Amino acid sequence: MAQYELLLPKMGESVAEATVIKWEKNPGDTIEVDDTILEIATDKVDSEVPSPVSGKMVKHLFNENDVAQVGDVIAIIEIEGDTAVEEEVKDAEISTLKREEEIPFVPETINEKEELAAVDFSSSDRFYSPLVKSIAQEEGIDVQELDLIKGSGTDGRVTKNDLLDYISERGKDKVEAKNEPINEESKQVQPQQSNPKAQEIKSEPSKAVKPATSVSGGDEIIEMDRMRKLIADHMVNSVQTSPHVTSFVEADVTNLVNWRNKVKNSFEKREGEKITFTPIFIEAVAKAIKDLPMINISVKGTQIIKKKDINIGMAAALPSGNLIVPVIKNADQLNLLGITKSVNDLASRARLNKLQPDEVQGGTFTLTNVGTFGNVMGTPIINQPQVAILAVGAIKKKPAVIETEYGDVIAIRHMMYLSLSYDHRVVDGSLGGSFVRRVADYLEQWDSNREI
Repeated sequence: MAQYELLLPKMGESVAEATVIKWEKNPGDTIEVDDTILEIATDKVDSEVPSPVSGKMVKHLFNENDVAQVGDVIAIIEIEGDTAVEEEVKDAEISTLKREEEIPFVPETINEKEELAAVDFSSSDRFYSPLVKSIAQEEGIDVQELDLIKGSGTDGRVTKNDLLDYISERGKDKVEAKNEPINEESKQVQPQQSNPKAQEIKSEPSKAVKPATSVSGGDEIIEMDRMRKLIADHMVNSVQTSPHVTSFVEADVTNLVNWRNKVKNSFEKREGEKITFTPIFIEAVAKAIKDLPMINISVKGTQIIKKKDINIGMAAALPSGNLIVPVIKNADQLNLLGITKSVNDLASRARLNKLQPDEVQGGTFTLTNVGTFGNVMGTPIINQPQVAILAVGAIKKKPAVIETEYGDVIAIRHMMYLSLSYDHRVVDGSLGGSFVRRVADYLEQWDSNREI
């Protein structure tokens, strides 16, 4: 029997590590090709790791909630064969557990202290690298204190330098407190002061520090899941980073609605899937970006980075109620059929939690359809590091004035609002307003005889 080393696969250009969420196959379990071995989580999306071989699970090299790097050996699978590879397996285990071997020798005299300082990181929902955990363990920093440290890494993760800087500042505070002159009178405990008012205040529990309690007892406390916490951090960071401005345009999309009603049945019979308004909106956005490319940028310090690719993210609601933004790469190079196929595929796999990490990264502009919830307009928050996001509202029948060669008339038209939120550091009102107007123009000028 031979043994196969299962590696943590590459999950995208900018994804270097993942957290083991759950092992689906345990030691002794039989495995078939493409069986799900484990579930992993990155900063953007959860995904499953399938088995490339058939055999039997021998050993897990990472526990649940451990962080593994891309390329790490995460498990050993016994497969059919007559090649003895015990030494290779042993080498793989040594390579995988190298971090543990690199921990410096500690004299036995402080083993007891280390045991007392042991930290249970399972109580925290933040991601910490093994190195950060090791440093926190050695410095006696508990989870509650570690969670308060502001991280400079991806999505606010605490890096080694963040933790070392914090430890350095904490050390300075202790030294200053130790060197501060002690007034003999200050040694007196506060309750022993002669001021009766001070004694009265001290004797009563402080209302300001009492935790809030439920009077009715009917309130339900719901802990945020991992994705909701990431979304919350991302939204707060965006508002703190970019001064948001929103411009609105109302568009007459009657020709577009009539065209879709005309072709949707034949399209579904021919392609086996539906054509929605989303790919039409994405096509219009891509065209408008080609016309006004300075909306397709990001900011790094005082530098403006003009993006070559037009990668349109589309906000999609998950069954859990959370949002995820899969990305249509090079949307300007796809025809309407290609965009439709991509939109339907990504939306379907988003609902099934089957997206790959690389499919939710690299966006340069985001579209969100608030009309799916019956909303007529919205003021969306920018998806950093992008500088603009477009919201499209519900399409409603409304009376509107139409200019004709015989004079103005009032008719029932299909109308919708478009709202563009943009980063006012680099996108002025002229550009922002012109862009959302350009998108509306492409939708209003839709060719009713267009073939797809």
